[in-house]
Amino acid sequence: MRLTPAQRMFLKAQAHALKPVVIIGNAGLSEAVLAEIERALAAHELIKVRVQNDDRAVRKTWLAGICERLDCGAVQHLGKLLLLYRPADPARLKLPAD
Repeated sequence: MRLTPAQRMFLKAQAHALKPVVIIGNAGLSEAVLAEIERALAAHELIKVRVQNDDRAVRKTWLAGICERLDCGAVQHLGKLLLLYRPADPARLKLPAD
C-alpha cells in the first residue's frame, strides 16, 4: 500500500497520542508477532509497533516485511517505533488526496 506525503502527514498527526500496541522482542519478527499485528490493524487501522532491536537496518527490513505480508502502509519509522496503517474498508478510505 502506497501513501502520499499528505496522507502520511495526516496519519502522523492522528497517531501522535497513540501508544504501541505490539512489541517485537528479542525473538524477532515471528509468525505470532505478525498475527498480533494483523489483529491490531483489523481492530484499529492505525497502530504503533515498538521494536526491541538496536540495528536500524534490521528494523527497516522488518518494516518492509510487515507491510508486504500484511498489505499495510508504512507511515513512519522513527527510532524504535513503527507506524502502520491499513484501512478496514479500502473503498471508504478517508485520507486527504495529494
